[in-house]
Amino acid sequence: MDKSRVAAFTDAVVAIIMTIMVLEFKTPETYNWSGILDEGTYFFAYAISFLFILVAWYNHHYMFALAPRITKRIFWINNAWLFSMSIIPVSTAWVGKFMMNKAPEYFYLIIFLFWSLAYESLTKEIIKASKASGHKEIAKKIASMPPYRLLNSWRSLILYAVVLVMIQYFPPMGLLVTLAELLYMAFHTTDDSDQIA
Repeated sequence: MDKSRVAAFTDAVVAIIMTIMVLEFKTPETYNWSGILDEGTYFFAYAISFLFILVAWYNHHYMFALAPRITKRIFWINNAWLFSMSIIPVSTAWVGKFMMNKAPEYFYLIIFLFWSLAYESLTKEIIKASKASGHKEIAKKIASMPPYRLLNSWRSLILYAVVLVMIQYFPPMGLLVTLAELLYMAFHTTDDSDQIA
């Protein structure tokens, strides 16, 4: 399968998702500062989701640049990953409107978990395809990516379990922990991630 076409399709879908998210901002009904301040909770959720998509795209780009080939399984798992991301605008809008309520926070966390599972599966499949085509060094590089190591560790499971409980007592904790995890992924990248063409 043509890697560049799959990457271009992925980029287009990600761009559309980001566009949909920003369209959720409502134009204030008043010229007073209160009009824009009323959108503060959505802006906070939007900023986290924007970072979410940036981190996802950056690491996806790195993996796809290294991947020696795109198999049928990689293509379909990539589509599942895109599907998980396509729900981010809905979860962002809901949690941005009702940040102090449990259901929207749980929904946002569920989408993040769905995305994490899809990303982890995609990474595993690219590692497997790289090994199968004799590119063991590439497989090793991809397996050493910090986001993959984090999502593939028992620490993530414990973190998600703790967050599930914390949302019961302070709903915004779901977004705050997501933000912390995304910041970790944003600043912990492989050394050569900015050198891939």
